[in-house]
Amino acid sequence: MPINRERLLERFLRYVRVDTTAVEGSGTYPSSPGQLELGRMLLVELQQLGLADAEQDAHGIIMATLPSNVAGRPPVVALCSHVDTSPETTGRNVRPEVIRDYAGGDIRLGESGLTIRTATCPELNDAIGHTLVTSDGTTLLGGDDKAGIAVIMEAVAQLVETPSLPHGPLRICFTCDEEIGHGVDHIDLAKLGAAVCYTLDGQGANEIDVETFSADLALVHIHGVNIHPSIAKGRMVNAVRVAAAFVDQMPRDVRSPEATADRQGFLHPYVVSGGVGEVTLRVLLRDFDTAVLTQHADELRAIATRVAADFPGSAIDIEVQPQYRNLADGLAREPRAAALAEEALRRLGREPRRTIVRGGTDGSRLTEIGLPTPNLSTGQHQPHSPLEWASLDEMAAAAEMLVTLAGVWTEQTG
Repeated sequence: MPINRERLLERFLRYVRVDTTAVEGSGTYPSSPGQLELGRMLLVELQQLGLADAEQDAHGIIMATLPSNVAGRPPVVALCSHVDTSPETTGRNVRPEVIRDYAGGDIRLGESGLTIRTATCPELNDAIGHTLVTSDGTTLLGGDDKAGIAVIMEAVAQLVETPSLPHGPLRICFTCDEEIGHGVDHIDLAKLGAAVCYTLDGQGANEIDVETFSADLALVHIHGVNIHPSIAKGRMVNAVRVAAAFVDQMPRDVRSPEATADRQGFLHPYVVSGGVGEVTLRVLLRDFDTAVLTQHADELRAIATRVAADFPGSAIDIEVQPQYRNLADGLAREPRAAALAEEALRRLGREPRRTIVRGGTDGSRLTEIGLPTPNLSTGQHQPHSPLEWASLDEMAAAAEMLVTLAGVWTEQTG
C-alpha cells in the first residue's frame, strides 16, 4: 500500500511552522513553549487516529500505543523522534518552500542571498526528480527532527487505515530538548515498555546508524577583574582577552570539526558569553572512543594552565558534563534491532547501509540506559543550518520502511 505522499508533506509543512527552538540554560523542561504547542498538536492527531491512551505528560513528552493486530506476543517496538530544533539557527517564523520535481542545480533560498550549492552538497545530485522542501534562508527548516515526526505519524496512519498490514504493539514517543542534551531526561523506560526502539532522526535514505560519538560538554569559566577602563592600568584583567587566547590555543588544524571526518574526534568551542569580569566558553568534546574524552578534557586543562599563567590575576575553571555515549556500546544487547531494520529494507528491494554518525541522538542515551535504539534515515539533509533541506521522496521511503519493519517484528517472539 503506497504512502500518502501529499498528506505526509502537509504534516511536515504544518510541523515546521511551529517554533520549537530549544533554549540552552532556560532552567525549564521543555526549554521553550513551542515544544508544548507542537506536542499538543501531535496529541490530537494521535487521538484522531484512535490511539486511545495518547498522552502528553507534565514534561511535554508524548506517548501513545498502537495495539497489536496479530496473534501471539511479538516484542513491543517503540518509535521515537524529538519535537525541538537546534538553537544554532533560529526556528522562528519558518517559511518552507516546496520544489516539485527538482531538476538539479543550485537552489536559491528566497531573498536571503543564500544558495544550496551542489558543489558543497553533492547529495542534491541524488535527489533529481524528488520533491524537496527548504526554508527561505532566514531560518533553519526543522527537518531535524520534524521529518522524523512526520514519518512516524504517517506510518502510524497507514497502519491504522490498512488493517491487513501486520504489526505488533507499537509505542510512539516524542521527546523534547534533544538538541541540548536533555531528550530522555524524563523518559520512564518501564512506562515506555518497549523491548527495542528506533529513533527517526537520520539523514538521507536507507541508512541505519549503529554508532555515534560519545560526548561530553566542557564549560570553561574564565574569571578576570573588571574595573572602569579609565583607571584600569595595572588593575584590569580582561576575561574577554583571556578567552580569546584560550580559543587561539585550542587545536584548529587537527581535532576540530573543520579538520576531521569519519572516526576522528574533536574539541569544538561553539558558544562564548560574558564580559570583562567573566566569560564562559561552551566546548563540545566528541570521540567514538569514549575513553578519549578524558584526553580531550585534559588538553583543555593544560591550555587553561598555560593561558592563566600568561594573564596574572585570571583564573580558569573547567567543568565537564557527560552528555551521551556511543550507540555501539549498548546495541550488542539486542542484535535484532539493526538486523531486522536491514531485513525490512531488503524486503522493499533496497540496499541497507550500516553507518556511523558524527553526532548523537536520543537513541544514544536510550541505549545507554538500557533500551537498544538504532537511528534510521528520514530524508533530512544539512541540519542545524539555513541551508537545510528535506526530500519528500526519502521521507515517504522512511515511512514505508517503518510499516514493513513493524511487520518484520511480528515474526519474532520475546
